[in-house]
Amino acid sequence: MSAAADPPEETRPATGRFGRADALAIGAYVLLGVLVCLNYWGDIENRVSSHLPTDHSWFEWLFSHGAYSVRHLENPLFSERQNAPDGVNMMANTSLLGVTLPLAPLTLLLGPQVVYALYLGGALAATAATSYWVLSRRLVRSRAAAFVGGAFLGFAPGIVHHANGQPNFVSNFLLPLIVARVLRLGEPGRWRRNGVALGLLVAYQIFVNEEMLLLTALACLVIVVVYALSRWRSARAQAGTFLAALGLGGGLTLLLTAYPIWFQFNGPQSYRGLQGGVFHSWGEDLAAFVTFARDTLAGDPAVEKTIGLTEQNTWFGWPVVLVTLAAIVLLWRRSLAARIAAVLVAVFTVASLGPRIRLNGVETEVYGPWHYIPDDLPLVEMMMPTRLTLVVTGAVGVLLALAWDAADRSGRGVPATDADGQPADAEPGVTDSGTATAGHRRWVRPVGCAAVALAVLPLIPRPLPAQQIDPPPAFITSGAWRPYVPDGRTLVPVPIPSNVHGLSTLRWSALTRHEFPVPGGYFIGPGPNDEGMFGAPNRPTSTLIYSTMDKGAAPELTDEDRRRAVEDLRYWRASVVVLGAHPREAALRDLMTGLLGEPRRVDDVWLWDVRPLLT
Repeated sequence: MSAAADPPEETRPATGRFGRADALAIGAYVLLGVLVCLNYWGDIENRVSSHLPTDHSWFEWLFSHGAYSVRHLENPLFSERQNAPDGVNMMANTSLLGVTLPLAPLTLLLGPQVVYALYLGGALAATAATSYWVLSRRLVRSRAAAFVGGAFLGFAPGIVHHANGQPNFVSNFLLPLIVARVLRLGEPGRWRRNGVALGLLVAYQIFVNEEMLLLTALACLVIVVVYALSRWRSARAQAGTFLAALGLGGGLTLLLTAYPIWFQFNGPQSYRGLQGGVFHSWGEDLAAFVTFARDTLAGDPAVEKTIGLTEQNTWFGWPVVLVTLAAIVLLWRRSLAARIAAVLVAVFTVASLGPRIRLNGVETEVYGPWHYIPDDLPLVEMMMPTRLTLVVTGAVGVLLALAWDAADRSGRGVPATDADGQPADAEPGVTDSGTATAGHRRWVRPVGCAAVALAVLPLIPRPLPAQQIDPPPAFITSGAWRPYVPDGRTLVPVPIPSNVHGLSTLRWSALTRHEFPVPGGYFIGPGPNDEGMFGAPNRPTSTLIYSTMDKGAAPELTDEDRRRAVEDLRYWRASVVVLGAHPREAALRDLMTGLLGEPRRVDDVWLWDVRPLLT
């Protein structure tokens, strides 16, 4: 899908060396990344996302996992440091291995909290930077247009919202490069180079975020189909080269990732689907498209109570929606790139609506497209319809860049070009060279650029909301636990970590660099019938702990409860049970005392040495 001939110099996107404009653009993106994470830096060790604190702690744990794997030369695809004794299949979870392993030395030096915040802002900026680079080198001539498009692609409301504890969904810096490489697969004489480059990029992205890779692959499929239908002769001539490069890239990806992918679906603690298709019903609310997101300058947190479920994947605000629609109408005949982006917007908007249409937080009786798709289909069963709008975000970013570039060209009388860099289709009022009549309509440049700028300014992100969290007990951070936990045994924190309870105790493992294994945890693993479930299946003792936390009082205990507690501790290979400061500390202490006997006060924790009970 490359140009049949080079376009005229004055219409070609800028492809020169890295210059001052590029440095300023990337510098601005870095500053935006710092701004987004600003609230974390006020107390980097004791602040987490107030929107998704458990996810935040999970990703801190993941950075520690990468460091632990490198330090101990262990298989990073699996961990025994959580969910003891069964462990966690890291490939079957959002493990971010493509990031945590390279950053392991930094994590060992600075700790997972610091690296988490550094990486989060850096990933946002890097995504904007690679988007800018592709736009400025492949699609638009105006660096300002590329800057606006890159900023939107890196810091769109839906992307920033995922920064609240889900850095895997802001780690999109490879995706623009993958799309650009797919579009070059048809270049004559370069199929080997393009195929190898694509294979390496895709293989690496698998270890960053497989879901975003899947969405990108679906988007590329639509792009290729639309291009082939629009440029049939050119596409047919390039088909052989395109398929050869695609086959080479796919083969290389398979060669590099065959074992990890096999491990993901067949290794220990793998699973098939998710219980109840929990994601299948999460479609995007129609009102969300024109609503300002909470974490933007124009956003209002109160609106989440009516529209927001968990994610805000669109939330463009009405100005961006209007400018996008105007760009589609005005550029449809002039630009193949605009037509492709418009089709992406239409296809993925409809696909994102889920099994029932939602409007202003209300599920209507109107069926959406997912109503007709079985929820147990492979891959589909793991997908969340609303996340398909992340493709819409990418297409909108491209349309904004094209709109700015078109306005800039019209105002200066520069011919327009399409996605191939070839002269745009002729339209009424435009000469064969693409130059507008009537003095080139110089008013188009300030009006068009101002419209795009005013539409995106309300979406400038605000610092992510953060909350204070208690640090781990000194008993944990000082290493005073070491005499109580010999090799092969576990430290059982109370509460036992889970996806609902035990946020603070999961951080005990993360912030001690996985020095001791813990039962339970925050992950997806096999449940009944090998279907995936969040966290470890509850055992009698963990159920008692969670119910005590919920009710604020310990229940009446029986000898059977005590017998089962010993069985659970034996299953967990426990050596010591530890309770630190907690809002339900008194009730939890009463519960564990009733099960295990009187504790000892060691430093700032209550401690039950259970080794005598398990002999």
